[in-house]
Amino acid sequence: MALDAVSCHVDPHQQAQSITGDTRYPLLIYFLICGMAWNSLEAWVWMDGCRTWLNTEHIQRRQEVHVVMGNEACDLDSTVSALALAYFLAKTSVPPRAAFIPVLNIPRADFALRTETTFLLREHSIPDSSLIFRDEIDLAGLHRAGLLSLTLVDHHVLPSADAALEEAVVDVLDHRPLEREWAPSCQLTVELVGSCATLVTERIAQGPPGVLDRTTAALLHGTILLDSVNLSPAAGKVTPRDVLCVSLLESRFPELPPHDSIYGALQAAKFDISGLTTEQMLRKDLKTVSGDEQVLATSGIYMDIELFLRRPGLLQDLETFCQARGYSVLVAMTVSFNECYEPKRQLAVYSQHEALRSTVCRALEEATTPALQLQALPSPWPCISAYAQGNTLASRKKVLPILRAALGGTPGTAAGLEEEVAPPPTPMNSLVEESPLAQAVPPVCPQAVLERVSRMAAEEPPSDSDK
Repeated sequence: MALDAVSCHVDPHQQAQSITGDTRYPLLIYFLICGMAWNSLEAWVWMDGCRTWLNTEHIQRRQEVHVVMGNEACDLDSTVSALALAYFLAKTSVPPRAAFIPVLNIPRADFALRTETTFLLREHSIPDSSLIFRDEIDLAGLHRAGLLSLTLVDHHVLPSADAALEEAVVDVLDHRPLEREWAPSCQLTVELVGSCATLVTERIAQGPPGVLDRTTAALLHGTILLDSVNLSPAAGKVTPRDVLCVSLLESRFPELPPHDSIYGALQAAKFDISGLTTEQMLRKDLKTVSGDEQVLATSGIYMDIELFLRRPGLLQDLETFCQARGYSVLVAMTVSFNECYEPKRQLAVYSQHEALRSTVCRALEEATTPALQLQALPSPWPCISAYAQGNTLASRKKVLPILRAALGGTPGTAAGLEEEVAPPPTPMNSLVEESPLAQAVPPVCPQAVLERVSRMAAEEPPSDSDK
């Protein structure tokens, strides 16, 4: 693996700045792009960003940073699309005028909850330490300094808190229906395919030959299979373009694993919550709706409802979780799939307020658009009502309006994708109102950073047989 400085070189004094008046602000300090690579992704390299205090006197040169970023759910599709497209841009930008940085749009602390993503990256020897997360880069500060270009993948509408970043958007790849228009100067690729990774694969395939390597192909291949439910027409997600991209990847890399093998492994990883606490399980796929005075949370749970209800310490965990976040009601919606990829859905309604719990349960039981076809299940706890859901086509997206109406709420009550809940407060995260960077951050010794870069650059590259 030859070192290939495809992005840029930034010395410790190069930096983006965030300036308001004459005060000093903590920032993402520098990306030391030194040619380190991930396994057979033989280009593209950056170092973990570091924060310190800087002012304008420290800036000797200005260097553009081109960020490729997925949506705030940061699922496998968003992650792989950002990684693969940033790599492609770095390889094909001649001359390299910017540091191409894929950014995962969640805090680093939440990455462990994306179990299918951590599994696939680990399978291909991509270490977490080489990833950059939203709480490790000050996008707003880079934009204010005029140094940011932004490519959006797997979404094309920024939350209101990120509205200022729209000016920096130069490219969009998304597979959702178009909800807004972009300026003609923005390259727009919005197509109704099963996976955004399909659009990234098409973009790479249209580029120079030889850019696509085995690791990138494997990441894209697995992602498209997962998003399209293993190319199953019955699931209603796959399109001919998804099928063509999978075939293209397999034609170039015949050693890619069989469909059933990789899809089964990713599905198992996605539903693997064995190492998670109850609190982590509830946070893994969490959305909210609000009424006039109440906030209701819904958690997607990848476990049979009977097993969930018998978790040790469940009631205390539920009470602590809801009290800490101000939730009056929690609806746990479970889903699992049989060997034919047919879903089984169940749900449980928890609240210490009996009247409120009864109101929510009645709304679910009596719903007609859609009818959920609920059948009561035994519950070991009086404050939890459990159901089997006969209408397995009624996903959480369809149930949320029912819950919102039960609370007397209105649409758009929470930020993010389909009421995606804000992650823990992070610097410049689009889901939080204030940045913890408004507070002091301990400075990082530049010598320690340089020593780390030297160690990384001195590592022996793998032989060709490893690629």
